[in-house]
Amino acid sequence: MTPPAISRRKFLAASGAALTAGMTLNRAAFGANERLSIGVIGTGNRAGALMADLAKLRDSHNLAVTAVCDVWRINRENAAHRVERWFNKAPFSTSRFQDILAREDIDAVVIATPDFAHTPIMLEALKAGKDVYVEKPMALDIDNANLAVDLARQYDRVVQVGTQRRSEGRWKAAHKFLSGGDLGHVSRISASNAFNHPRWARDYADCKQKDVDWEAYLFNRPMVDFDPKLLRRWHLYKMCTNGISGLWMVHLIDAATIITGASYPNSAVAHGGLYVWKDGREHNDVFHALIDFPEGFLFDWSMNLTNAAGSHYNIHGRYGTMDLNALTYSGAGGEEGKEIKAGKLTPEPDQNHMANWIDCIRSRQRPNADIEYGHQHAVATIMTAKALHTGQRQRYDQEKRSIYAG
Repeated sequence: MTPPAISRRKFLAASGAALTAGMTLNRAAFGANERLSIGVIGTGNRAGALMADLAKLRDSHNLAVTAVCDVWRINRENAAHRVERWFNKAPFSTSRFQDILAREDIDAVVIATPDFAHTPIMLEALKAGKDVYVEKPMALDIDNANLAVDLARQYDRVVQVGTQRRSEGRWKAAHKFLSGGDLGHVSRISASNAFNHPRWARDYADCKQKDVDWEAYLFNRPMVDFDPKLLRRWHLYKMCTNGISGLWMVHLIDAATIITGASYPNSAVAHGGLYVWKDGREHNDVFHALIDFPEGFLFDWSMNLTNAAGSHYNIHGRYGTMDLNALTYSGAGGEEGKEIKAGKLTPEPDQNHMANWIDCIRSRQRPNADIEYGHQHAVATIMTAKALHTGQRQRYDQEKRSIYAG
């Protein structure tokens, strides 16, 4: 049953009730014999995969999903049924994330909502003393990104961002190889992703207003009339996400910083258009970004939703080129007489991204995709989206932690 409507002021104020609920959890570490209790906020497609990961770790990592939250009853009930099957107990179920954050029996939360809710819910979770797994992009605006890092450090919370490439061995192997200098100075990373089918076109015929806590969904957005497309196809709308930059480029820019050891960009420009998918979307179907890093390289990335050819991830060095899709390197394009001999990368073993988070909750160490790296990708994707939407190059001031046009 959908909870009764409350005033918007009371709804937003309800977050405050959770701020101190979990602060008793600020202990040095969880013992191996202590079962971790995890709440899942947002139970759609992505959360389903994350919950399945947790289910596989149930015994080896001594954990249980004990609460689920989703504004859509259909998602919420389906998630509750899966959790009961996996963990042998029905979870607490609610349409309002504050109800989960206020529970003292919840140690950590997984946030897998649409993009616009990631950071606002994470901020409240951190204030409530919860450890957090948050899906990418970590943030859509720089002020919230800054605040999230500050709160995580202030309350000593373990935050794993869902940029799982930081737990994949190919990127670590590439970083190790490049650190050896054999490819020479890397001046350009060129990447592209391409698809040609409507992967975003989720059915919304069964999404009825009576089954949705609409006020809870738009808790920090303008309160517009109910529209099932905003819930089921939120990827298409500016009020829900900053577009291809945050939805997709986040993974590829994060990979660039893994392999180079870079952190924050100097500047970003972007261009794109809506050329084929005239389906009511507000975001582009073709997109291109150029991002300059102070370490001395340009990252260029494109996204094409109108043709499936052209996906690549290439590293261009003074003495050759690395193809990270094929895991190969060669002297192609290298300086004459100094070309690197051709070879193949051997990936390091992949880690389980979710298991790494759980391990770090117990040890209180920082996870593979710590919030620091989430802040870095947030800066890059926010800059790029802003460059696209304003038509102006965007710069980043690391000392002031601010983005500005120039």
